[in-house]
Amino acid sequence: MNDSANDKSRLRFSLKEFSGSLGDLGLFIPLVVAVTQFSGMNLGVILIAAGLMNIATGYLFRQPIPVQPMKAIAAVAITDSLAQGSIMAAGMGMAIILFALSLSGGIELIRRYIPDSLVRGIQLGVGVKLAIKGGQWITELPSIGLNSMLTALIVSALLLLFIVKKIPGLLFIFIAGFLLVYLEKPLLFSDLEFAMPPFILIWPSAMDWQTGILQGTLPQLPLTLLNSVIAVCALSADYFPQQGIKPRQMAASVAMMNFICVPFGAIPMCHGAGGLAAQYSFGARTGGSVIMLGTMKLLMGLVIGGFLVQVLSAYPYAILAPMLIFAGIELAKSFLLLNTKADFAIAIITAIGILSWNTLSGFLLGGSMALGYALWKKYD
Repeated sequence: MNDSANDKSRLRFSLKEFSGSLGDLGLFIPLVVAVTQFSGMNLGVILIAAGLMNIATGYLFRQPIPVQPMKAIAAVAITDSLAQGSIMAAGMGMAIILFALSLSGGIELIRRYIPDSLVRGIQLGVGVKLAIKGGQWITELPSIGLNSMLTALIVSALLLLFIVKKIPGLLFIFIAGFLLVYLEKPLLFSDLEFAMPPFILIWPSAMDWQTGILQGTLPQLPLTLLNSVIAVCALSADYFPQQGIKPRQMAASVAMMNFICVPFGAIPMCHGAGGLAAQYSFGARTGGSVIMLGTMKLLMGLVIGGFLVQVLSAYPYAILAPMLIFAGIELAKSFLLLNTKADFAIAIITAIGILSWNTLSGFLLGGSMALGYALWKKYD
């Protein structure tokens, strides 16, 4: 699994590295685009912030460590129409917790008390909820036409082909969506202005903090601790022996990304084991891969960020819905990694709570079941 040729002091900038960097766009693009549509956040700002963090991460870690949206927070924003202030409060809440855990070393202690079944259950529930949302969007489309069920089926088939063949083609499908917008509404492009995205310091209200912490931070916490810190560090050690990143470093990285970027309108961001695996499988071996990806995001945000914001309201659901469905499936399938019946039961109960009520309810329901099972095992 390791890359014996890897040299931590080197950054490679090759076609193979760039191709590998695109492997994680399967979750990044649909989540970011959908969040901006439902929250009013600025896509240009999000792309610039994500690009800068990609560049910093690649340079500091020298490995293809991804920069992703925080999935539970993004899912709540999409499915429950969370306001921008609440999204920002959720991200800053996560940053405060992670920074404290990194400084104190408490992240290793907490890791022992968060079962993997709870994390997989949240991923299952959030993933299925995203896929259902995408399916609902498709059912609301006309049968034929440019933005139609037929187009959605064609896009779904292409995405499936890309996954099977391991072709990083999602970026091209995303760009093709703007071609459909032009074909449907050409007049929309006549008054476009390529304006610099606005970077405005925003502070959440008291209600934003309450909503963001309860609906975003708490459900996101176990996902971030395990998937964005513990799991990605373990995978880093597998891929790059003697060069594995320490959990305290990874937690501090996630905290700093959100401290720096979220107050200016960026989506809450994290790292992730799934993203690292995807990028590695497509050929990424050094931090040069994510530096190239970050540069591309940065240029898109600076040069066409204003353009993207102006036409995003007309972006075809025939493109966005299949992307969201596949992103949800990709997130949910980690549930299959569980081994015992008890773990499966905890994960399913967690997912049922998320699907029936909301992410926080699923987290509390699954956490209660996991705690009860742990006590039963201890005193049985």
